[in-house]
Amino acid sequence: MTEWKPGDLLLIGGACSVQFSGERALRLRLVSVDPRPTYHGWVWLTGYVLNGKGLAVDRREVFVQQAGVRLHPAVPPPATAPRSNRSARPGADRLGIAGADRLGIKETGRSR
Repeated sequence: MTEWKPGDLLLIGGACSVQFSGERALRLRLVSVDPRPTYHGWVWLTGYVLNGKGLAVDRREVFVQQAGVRLHPAVPPPATAPRSNRSARPGADRLGIAGADRLGIKETGRSR
């Protein structure tokens, strides 16, 4: 048996079961593998279906053939730039300094 762990991204397609062939294929962020015995070579998986942007859109339990499940290659998360605190004024981080000035936010955080 392939050892999957929670958090793995699995590709579930037609090789897993005919119900996932073609347009019905999905990417599943694994939550758990049911340890109870089933038919030989089959397994229950629980996880979140991801959309094209990688966001979870539905929680599913799927019954699939282990041999057909593919582990999606690991993709590093996008790098984020460190936030700089250019001003201690409330709202300046969220709106930008020019935006805070335009809205009349003073250093006390109240409008003018």
